[in-house]
Amino acid sequence: MRRLAHVLGDAVAEGEGDHVPARLCSACVDLLDITGASLSLSGGTDAQTLWWSSDPVASRLAEAQYTLGDGPCRSALRLVAPVLAADLTQGQDMRRWPVFAGQAVDLGVRAVFSLPLGSTAVAIGTLDLYRDRPGPLSEQDLAFAHPVAEAIAGALLALQTASAATDAPGMASWLDAAESDHEEVHHATGMLMIHLNLEPQQALARLRAHAFGAGKNVTDVARDVVSGKLRFHD
Repeated sequence: MRRLAHVLGDAVAEGEGDHVPARLCSACVDLLDITGASLSLSGGTDAQTLWWSSDPVASRLAEAQYTLGDGPCRSALRLVAPVLAADLTQGQDMRRWPVFAGQAVDLGVRAVFSLPLGSTAVAIGTLDLYRDRPGPLSEQDLAFAHPVAEAIAGALLALQTASAATDAPGMASWLDAAESDHEEVHHATGMLMIHLNLEPQQALARLRAHAFGAGKNVTDVARDVVSGKLRFHD
């Protein structure tokens, strides 16, 4: 626990607040026997999910789950419980999320471990860990991952509170910074809601379906909708 406090403390102390979540992901790689990590936050609907990552593969893994609306992190959010997939190449883990598992394996990912952030009743997001080889987390790492997730959730909430209370120039909100990275999905969802008279979940489902059929991620499809390159019809 002292090592956890030291590593996360160093991550928070370095640089601007809007870079801290990505540093926390990198700190997880230093603390645990994993290849990479990402943080996903949910504002209560699928259309409001944001993330940070330790590396490009972790980012693409989060994007894949966001596009599909399926995967370990989506299950962890829904169940408010850890979801551990030790081998995405075979068995139950592959069958549980067949499309996501195929995309993950194509990225070189063999195992994913998702832990909810927040209370036992409501998850505000997930800490997602991946490894480039199959196999479960060790008992030591699994026991350590839970306080890591709790500490990260506390650090993120504290940072957001401090940022909201600070008017100093250059003190950007980490949540606002992440929101700007994925605002195209929100805009495109709103456009489809108005144009096709859809509910938010239906509009997002249309975006995801088109992304899956076109072999793209949902963020790129949303950019095409916002720019006028792509139009949806009833």
